[in-house]
Amino acid sequence: MEIVTPDYGLVFWTGIVFVILLFLLAKFAWKPILGAVNAREEKITEALELAEKTKAEMTALQAQNENLLKEARAERDSMIREAKETATAMVEGAKSKAQEEAEKVMTSAREAINSEKAAAISELKTQVAAFSIEIAEKLVKSELSSADKQKALADKLAEDINMN
Repeated sequence: MEIVTPDYGLVFWTGIVFVILLFLLAKFAWKPILGAVNAREEKITEALELAEKTKAEMTALQAQNENLLKEARAERDSMIREAKETATAMVEGAKSKAQEEAEKVMTSAREAINSEKAAAISELKTQVAAFSIEIAEKLVKSELSSADKQKALADKLAEDINMN
């Protein structure tokens, strides 16, 4: 029971030791402990603020990276589109140039064929005319071989002239 009901002397000396200990702690230890706690609190606060700033910067950087990626994709798509358009234009140009060349060759061939045809027709006409003259000459020679036939032809021509 002594533990439950302490003696007055024990309470007195325990109180004096407690007050002295409290005084010494307040005088020498309390300020450094509070300073260390306050310093640690400030460091933790600064670290939290720095973490918040870093988080905000990371968010901004992610948004910036996404924008850069979007721009890069748009530029890539634009370049691909331009390349396709250029390739299409080149193909179309080559096709039209080839078609023009083919038409020139066809026109040239037609002109050559027509000129050869005209030359052949002209030569054929010349030969037909030469053959006709030859035939007419032979007919005239055979018709005019005798004097009687020559006189009959002259009379007939004279009649034709008189009729006109």
